[in-house]
Amino acid sequence: MSDSISRRKLLTGAAATAGAALATTARADDPAITEVQPWNQELGDGVDVAPYGVPSEFEADVVRRNVPWLTADATSSINFTPIHALEGIITPNGLCFERHHSGVALVDPAEHRLMINGLVDTPLVFTVDEIKRFPRENRIYFLECAANGGMEWRGAQLNGCQFTHGMIHCVQYTGVPLKHILAEAGVKTAGKWILPEGADASGMTRSIPLEKALEDCMVAFAMNGEALRPEQGYPLRLVVPGWEGNMWVKWLRRIEVGDMPWHHREETSKYTDLMSNGKARRFTWEMDVKSVITNPSPQAPITHESGHTVLSGLAWSGRGTIKRVDVSLDGGTNWTTARLDGPSHPKALHRFYHEFNWDGGPLLLQSRAIDSEGHVQPTKDALRAVRGTESIYHNNSIQTWHVREGGEVENVEVG
Repeated sequence: MSDSISRRKLLTGAAATAGAALATTARADDPAITEVQPWNQELGDGVDVAPYGVPSEFEADVVRRNVPWLTADATSSINFTPIHALEGIITPNGLCFERHHSGVALVDPAEHRLMINGLVDTPLVFTVDEIKRFPRENRIYFLECAANGGMEWRGAQLNGCQFTHGMIHCVQYTGVPLKHILAEAGVKTAGKWILPEGADASGMTRSIPLEKALEDCMVAFAMNGEALRPEQGYPLRLVVPGWEGNMWVKWLRRIEVGDMPWHHREETSKYTDLMSNGKARRFTWEMDVKSVITNPSPQAPITHESGHTVLSGLAWSGRGTIKRVDVSLDGGTNWTTARLDGPSHPKALHRFYHEFNWDGGPLLLQSRAIDSEGHVQPTKDALRAVRGTESIYHNNSIQTWHVREGGEVENVEVG
């Protein structure tokens, strides 16, 4: 009994200490609490002013952004998720990373069709409504561009995790398992691959092994409970869990079944890993274990002078769930196991936290994720030793943020 009481006192004392540390930043005479504010006195607008809900005007800075020099023009742009400003694991629909190659196609669902052809018993064409009559499922997955972090291969360049790691989002997809649709057409014995094709002007195509198509691919029509956004492939897109985002063909209009890969543009001239010896790795589909500290980070500096500080980040793996995340405050010399919080779904984002008392001095923040298959996120030097510096794809190395005195944060590298 005495041990129990002692432990209770210890926990109560620890909580009181943490509270005291936080209380030092609050003032009893703060006019923000002692004086009546306008919103305490005036009636607000009704919800009918904005029948489709929008964020507070005070969150107007939380938006997707692009890097102007990264793409040729607006019709081939990349818009990065502001992961430094988000919590949990679900990305709001209006903030989801998106990449398009010929502008956003505006597709009338009543006129849209999905064709299944090639090595099938019966070529078929479905309307969107007919697709929705198949058994549907809800699944939470991340989508990550293979080029996420690609500008960092040769050194620290982009000063913000929105730009270094923001080619990613995680949502709940509603759709139909692709295996049901293929079964309706009947795949011939010789069928080993599929070629999904988009309806936009770029005619996006990628070769996907039939085994993957039957395992967990979906034809999705909704995300986070509402219809796909136009930039996310409305009215239909392919979902390829754990594999690079370029394979998740948007505005899906056709799936051809074949006996070998097609080697089209997006899997030859792009989305291959150029090695230091001049050869390229092809078909590197799975997104490896990865993590990043989202706060503090360059776009989310520490704004208090010292004391209790919450470190937050995201981890993910295309091979399963996240088993553990370690964090370092000194550039990898010492590591502490972070606290994983929230749901843990295979091939989805995982949220982690680490609380510590900051003394106001400089820090070198790092995170290192380990997935359910035992894969460990590598240092950048270890990755470069194997892959060189010529690639722009599949960079899953450890990221370092330098916190300066005063709380400003910068993208740096350590040996």
